[in-house]
Amino acid sequence: KSQIMKEELPKKYYEKLELNEFKLNSLLEITKAINNNLSIDNILKIFEYILREQLGISKLILYANDSEKWNCILHFGSKGLNKKINVEEELTHIKDITVIESSSIKTLNSFDIVIPIFHKKIALAYLLIGDLEDDIIAISPGIKHMPFIQTLASIIVVAIENKRYSKELLEQEVNKKEMELAAEMQKLLFPINLPNDDSFDVAARYESKHLVGGDYYDFIFLNENECFLCIADVSGKGMSAALLMSHFQAKLHANIKYNYKNITLKKLIEDLNQDVNNAAKGEKFITFFAGHYNKKNKTLQYINAGHNYPLLINKTKTTFLNKGCIGLGMLEEIPKIEVNKIKFQQDTVLVCYTDGLVELENNNGVPFETDNLIEVVENNFNLTMNELDQKIFEKLDDFKGDQKILDDTAVMSCKFYI
Repeated sequence: KSQIMKEELPKKYYEKLELNEFKLNSLLEITKAINNNLSIDNILKIFEYILREQLGISKLILYANDSEKWNCILHFGSKGLNKKINVEEELTHIKDITVIESSSIKTLNSFDIVIPIFHKKIALAYLLIGDLEDDIIAISPGIKHMPFIQTLASIIVVAIENKRYSKELLEQEVNKKEMELAAEMQKLLFPINLPNDDSFDVAARYESKHLVGGDYYDFIFLNENECFLCIADVSGKGMSAALLMSHFQAKLHANIKYNYKNITLKKLIEDLNQDVNNAAKGEKFITFFAGHYNKKNKTLQYINAGHNYPLLINKTKTTFLNKGCIGLGMLEEIPKIEVNKIKFQQDTVLVCYTDGLVELENNNGVPFETDNLIEVVENNFNLTMNELDQKIFEKLDDFKGDQKILDDTAVMSCKFYI
């Protein structure tokens, strides 16, 4: 019956029916490929088949905008012209389907039609079609229905854009998970339990600008009478800084825990400087403060390797611990290392910090600086170290106003009871 109806229809209606059937089948084939999550290459092969085999188009170039860069994703019969056309300069001014009659641009004269693909007024792609005979440009089914080709290309390009966007989202999610895992791993660098007894009261706080950062502090008991304390900061931020600090912490622990009886502070600094040079290849450096405290004779030996000066405060004065050397990794060999030794008085407080604290700026661009830190510590000298750290960060929050943290910020406060 269907065949009889077709035979009874006038030829032009029959052709229109056939064309509409072709369009519908083409759309179904493309949407099926997209819904089945076929690869971009396979979707483009289906598109090419429709254009070449079913519409008789023998010359084509399809450019797509991939992250603000124009790439040729499909071409045939163009004889290398896909590499010669500058899309940004030669095509982006075209907003509608355009017949190229005569162009001052030689490469464009090799084509007959330009079909732009837009989504929300953003150019996603440009389709160039050529080798059409002059007398059939207006009547050939493939040309007469250029809006259909534009629709088909638009569906494909948007699908490709969605695939690319989904891939980016997936990569971002993977990176986020990796960063979260790295942040959890980095927490293992810091001591879990800091001492709070009749001899020591130690507290610390760390706030990183990103999920991972390059600050580090530690407090390690060597035996019942000796302990090692330190704070460090890597130049730069982010994952590379965190990885270098992780490497640094491992080397430091190996030296301190297993070789402290045979290694001096000076030798420790020399070894760590070599390790940082080997790991960072001169691209980063680490500032580092290290102290060796002897509870029995109430003395602290220390070296400050280019780090912000820790504050040593008792009830009568404040001292900067500034003796030492340049930062680790700045030079292959440190030219001069000075070890200093201090005997503690009754109830001494040591505050170590990284530059993110004193360089934090307020709304007027004024940095917090060391004077404000000294004032907070001196005014709260009798508090516990946890309470002192809380006061320091409260002062920072009040000072910075609505400004964001510019850098990783670490504070470690220690009270030594005599």
